[in-house]
Amino acid sequence: MSDGFETERADSAFVLTARGRWEIETVARFDAALRELDPGPCRKARLDLAKVEALDSTGAWAIHRTREALRARGLAVEILGAKAAHSALIERVAAAHPSEEPAPPPHGGFRALVERVGASTIWMVDEAKSVVAFLGLVTIAIGRSALRPKRIRMTSVVANMERSGLNALPIVGLLSFLIGVVLAYQGVDQLTRFGAEIFSINLLAVSMLREIGVLMTAILIAGRSGSAFTAQIGTMKVNQEIDAMSTLGLDPIEVLVLPRIFALVITLPLLAFYADMVGMLGGGIALMLLLDMSPAQFLIQLNAAIPLWTFWVGIIKAPFFAFAIALIGCYEGLRVSGSAESVGRLTTQSVVEAIFLVLVLDASFSILFSSIGI
Repeated sequence: MSDGFETERADSAFVLTARGRWEIETVARFDAALRELDPGPCRKARLDLAKVEALDSTGAWAIHRTREALRARGLAVEILGAKAAHSALIERVAAAHPSEEPAPPPHGGFRALVERVGASTIWMVDEAKSVVAFLGLVTIAIGRSALRPKRIRMTSVVANMERSGLNALPIVGLLSFLIGVVLAYQGVDQLTRFGAEIFSINLLAVSMLREIGVLMTAILIAGRSGSAFTAQIGTMKVNQEIDAMSTLGLDPIEVLVLPRIFALVITLPLLAFYADMVGMLGGGIALMLLLDMSPAQFLIQLNAAIPLWTFWVGIIKAPFFAFAIALIGCYEGLRVSGSAESVGRLTTQSVVEAIFLVLVLDASFSILFSSIGI
């Protein structure tokens, strides 16, 4: 009996009859033909193994692959006549190479839109629940630290203040200065049409001090420091350093999260003040050149243009923005699983979520201040 197979169509079924020895030396001779089987219009298939004399793992894999290929074409496949040992070997090979379920055909149009919106909504709700739960853990840790201030790791707090605050001064200052110049030029261009170019100072002061200074700084810190928090903690998670820390009885919230939150809550208001001053400096220089006024005239008009609350409105927002950025950065870092790909994905996600949360808080503060007349 020659080694190999033969095919036929019987009773609207595609029948493959295997014979001889299906081993590594023999399967290679007919493997190409086995891959090119054409069941035609049949909807059922039978693999008859009654005439198989010997079977090794290579032959079992060839049979399993053939069965899966026929199933992928929509045929109902059954194996007949196999010896008990051969059947067991085929099933062991199948278990080691589980078949992948075919992906459902994509739905187009309105149904696909509804499915995507629904999946995104469910993900957002689950994410919000997880963030709120993490906020509870952080709040409890802050309460413990308030009762026992010696638990606060000041060395870590100061180091994070340097990285997230002091090292950010150059980029924050440069962007603030340039934005101040842009606001000044745009304000003069628009208000000159109405003969009100002197009010460009008002526009610059209100825009920079109430909104743009603190908002731009928060967004910049979310991309710079928030992502760094996620990457740092995520890398520790991948290297199992956090597991080792927990094994030693150390609370990762106290050791890793609180120092970063405290550092950013302290430094972001200072950075926002710095951004306000540098932005006003850039805009002031541009306005003095455009309107041909002296520094004294600029300061007099600036003093008359803005009340003190215009300055404090921006500064009050900064600690809340800082808390949100640090919370999201640390939360996503602790969610990292054991792969470098997870670090990159969650780092990007933390930046997006932090910026979104900053904008939501900013809108909420705007509604609040407007309602109380500030």
